[in-house]
Amino acid sequence: MICLFKRTTIKCTVVALVLTFMVGCSNTKPVTPAVNDKDQSKSTTAINQNNKGASSTSSSPVNSNLVEYKNSQYGFSFSLPASWKGYSIVTDKWDGTDTKSGKVTQTGPLYSIRHPQWTSGKPRQDIPIMVFTIAQWKLVLQETLAVSAAPIGPSELGRNSNYVFALPARYNFAYPLGYKEVDQILRGKPLHPMQPASK
Repeated sequence: MICLFKRTTIKCTVVALVLTFMVGCSNTKPVTPAVNDKDQSKSTTAINQNNKGASSTSSSPVNSNLVEYKNSQYGFSFSLPASWKGYSIVTDKWDGTDTKSGKVTQTGPLYSIRHPQWTSGKPRQDIPIMVFTIAQWKLVLQETLAVSAAPIGPSELGRNSNYVFALPARYNFAYPLGYKEVDQILRGKPLHPMQPASK
């Protein structure tokens, strides 16, 4: 009788321990150390910062490597490829002849952007920009003012409220070194008008 009681007690105890163990295991949640949480938040921050960096890089302008010539006096800028870094500006003037009298009645500035590799022994194609007042440009369009020997007039590159910027007719007639590159630059509409500096 005593043996039977001891066996029953042992069985009950074992069953109770097994049940307690099973219940305890089912309610236990995996514990993640606080250090891991901090490390995880740092990683997320780093990823976010990296994403921001990538986003700003990818959204940066494609022409970020361009070189710019800016003329505040007349109010225009001109975008050039990075290979033109170190360019020079040659200043000159254009003469306008009255088509009836044959006399020079008008003049204006002529800026030539010169490639940095230009030399007198090996000249390259310049980018010439003629500057006209609005009134002068009207005379050119009316063909009462001739600004070159060519039978066609200059072509407009852009304008602001005071001036018109134009490319001389047949500016590349001699086909010097780099004329194709200049033609390609001009196709990209690189001249950007702005308000000229007040006098």
